[in-house]
Amino acid sequence: MSGREENIVLFPFMAQGHLIPFLALALQIRQRTGCIVTVVNTPLNIRNLRSLLPPSTSIRLVELPFRSQDHGLPPESENTDLLPPTHVIRLVYASFSLKPSFKRLISDITQQQGHPHVCIIADMLLGWTVEVANDLGILHFAFITGSAYGVAIFFSLWLELPHRRTESDEFSLPDFPEVSRVHRSQLSAALLNADGTDFLSICNQKNARLTLMSDGFLINTVEEMDKIGLEHLRRKTARKVWPIGPTFSYFINKPRISQADDAVRNCCVKWLDTHPINSVLYVSFGSQNSISHSQMMELAKGLEASGKIFIWVLRSPIGFNVNEEFRSKEWLPDGFEERMRESNQGLLIRRWAPQLEILSHNSTCAFLSHCGWNSVLESLSQGVPIIGWPLAAEQFFNSKLLEEEMEVCVEVARGNSCEVGHEQIASVIELVMGGTEKGENLRRKACAVKEMIEDAVNDDESYKGCSVKAMDEFFYFCRRKIE
Repeated sequence: MSGREENIVLFPFMAQGHLIPFLALALQIRQRTGCIVTVVNTPLNIRNLRSLLPPSTSIRLVELPFRSQDHGLPPESENTDLLPPTHVIRLVYASFSLKPSFKRLISDITQQQGHPHVCIIADMLLGWTVEVANDLGILHFAFITGSAYGVAIFFSLWLELPHRRTESDEFSLPDFPEVSRVHRSQLSAALLNADGTDFLSICNQKNARLTLMSDGFLINTVEEMDKIGLEHLRRKTARKVWPIGPTFSYFINKPRISQADDAVRNCCVKWLDTHPINSVLYVSFGSQNSISHSQMMELAKGLEASGKIFIWVLRSPIGFNVNEEFRSKEWLPDGFEERMRESNQGLLIRRWAPQLEILSHNSTCAFLSHCGWNSVLESLSQGVPIIGWPLAAEQFFNSKLLEEEMEVCVEVARGNSCEVGHEQIASVIELVMGGTEKGENLRRKACAVKEMIEDAVNDDESYKGCSVKAMDEFFYFCRRKIE
């Protein structure tokens, strides 16, 4: 773009797994184009984003008025990370209240410029922003922070509700035949109960239809590793689709929010330094997920029984306050934490750990993950295979992609309704980390994907990777449309 007066407005959904990729995208756009870049969100999220940017940044951060209490949410809970899973849909619905103030903001920007040299890049969970763009006659692009494969299945399930047409546990997707059959255990409780007339069906179907009407799609993925999903979206929408990921590769200066975080980082790296290459299992369920108390007990027993070294990021079990202090004596087997400390088998971390630093350490061998897409990309960018335990939304389909199509994952459990025993957990850990043929193949495949990702984000003058080219193509397309 020319950088004259173009203003790109980014609007992420209020979840850490969405905010950080959007912020990375904002930094990339500003760096590569010189455009005016504005990131919009609720006050508390803007405050947090401001702490992640250098003081000299030219990226604008704009607050939209929002009071969580007005929507049946606890005070100052403007981010899914601060909410139990049952309240997340309330935050999605509450986002509709931001439409009038967002429309005024976009209208003010266009009036100040005297012409509509503006485009919106909004989250796939904020489909109503398409209506704002259409009303004002400006471009709208959806930024999908997940995989094309996972999101395509997610949209297909909500729009078609194929599981309502059969009694079988397995079924096909009528509009996505390239995907192998989906199992009911891969559906959330909300999807299982959806019939097309319930509130969630109406809300999700409207959001999906609006999002699919965007002028194009930016996706936080790599073309070669996500071909099936990308081809489906191109065919289904007849729109431009640009795989530009992983965006975190542009977030060079990773934020260090506090000295406390630095202390945890140093502790983890120092601990990893004491262990052999490819010996450590990293366990984390992301920033807003957890498992049940009973499954937490089984996981602890499975980790201990496996004999493998591990780092485990602990959060309160599902059903408990996500912000309360972790209670080891209640939620872990008797003496577990003490035994792990004394034997040096396990390092237990509360709430947050420096994930990319852990995954990039040569002691790390595998990642037991909820299969959130940010975590997947960080793991595979380091050549680390995954033990999948998907818990919600499109995580089930990310796991499906990783296991069936990419062969870099073994799924150990599925959702919070399942009950997996510690013997099975220990067995899967041994399969992946115990020097088996399967485990070695997983690592080879993961290392191949690492090379694929490195190639995709290569920005050398002599050679540009496919994700860099996709970003350039998006800028060219956008400039032609708004001039």
